Amino acid sequence: MPMPIARQIVLASRPSGPPTSENFRLEDRELPEAQEGEVTLRVLYLSLDPYMRGRMSDAKSYAAPVPIDGVMEGETVCEVTRSMHQGFKPGDIVRARTGWCTDAVLKGDCIQHVDTKGAPVTTAIGVLGMPGFTAYSGMKVIGQPKKGETVVVAAASGPVGSLVGQIAKLAGARAVGIAGGQEKCAYVRDELGFDAVVDHRSKNFASDLANACPDGIDVYFENVGGLVWDAVLPLMNLYGRVPVCGLIANYNGASSSDHDKLPATMSAVLRRSLLMRGFINTEFVKEHYIAFQQEIGPLVASGKIKYREDIIEGLENAPDAFIGMLSGKNFGKLLVRVSVGSRELSRRS
Repeated sequence: MPMPIARQIVLASRPSGPPTSENFRLEDRELPEAQEGEVTLRVLYLSLDPYMRGRMSDAKSYAAPVPIDGVMEGETVCEVTRSMHQGFKPGDIVRARTGWCTDAVLKGDCIQHVDTKGAPVTTAIGVLGMPGFTAYSGMKVIGQPKKGETVVVAAASGPVGSLVGQIAKLAGARAVGIAGGQEKCAYVRDELGFDAVVDHRSKNFASDLANACPDGIDVYFENVGGLVWDAVLPLMNLYGRVPVCGLIANYNGASSSDHDKLPATMSAVLRRSLLMRGFINTEFVKEHYIAFQQEIGPLVASGKIKYREDIIEGLENAPDAFIGMLSGKNFGKLLVRVSVGSRELSRRS
């Protein structure tokens, strides 16, 4: 019997500057049969995230790069179609790191059952998954917002930034978001309930941010870097905290700012006793992930914590969606619907 065919997107070449469609290749491959301890998975949803741009580079980092001709890195929500592992059965919905593909065979010990406390399964790779836990751990461990403080977060309409601001509000702090364009700014203010929002596309961005933070900034959750950091730094208060989650302005190479920020940054760190810490969310899984699920899960299911998803149809459209995300074209957590699960098919029939 011929083996079933899976589709996958591989890294065809390493980008120099912003990625292009030529850096990706869609191809077919034979799907091996699951062996003892393994499961066969049908990918339902693929998460697209900024960190993937770093994996396309061979520069030294916290994780190994995707090899040329290797499947692009990515986390997915999947349905088990065949199981040779006692912990899983066909029809189970799981979270896995299959990469950008339609089907995969993985060891059962590498996947987890999805429990979203009644929320849609997509939240397992969004507000209740890696992006949500990144916001939670960065704020709880490093930011530590207190009642009456001012918390600022860039990319505030995105999956990380949107939860950062809501966590700040739950702590009694004042949440100020930075977003791009009127539609995203309105969402941050009116739907997410931030106290203020500033459009980074405004020619008066720096002064607008200062006006939105009359008492300075106590916590700045860094997602962007570049010109946004230039505007934030002068406003940081004594003993301010800066969880450094991402630097999307620098991911494609040269910074959007044309001057050396290091002297000004280090001077502020010294004079204002600032705490700056870069982090990867996996550092905090052992001590904080269960608390994250227990605290945030019910709030998402009840609607008290809000989130937005931007879902693209079809694996073949993942490269263009990813390229657009790096320039801010998505609105909310970017996902690709790769295939339809058996439960949804049964409901349709």
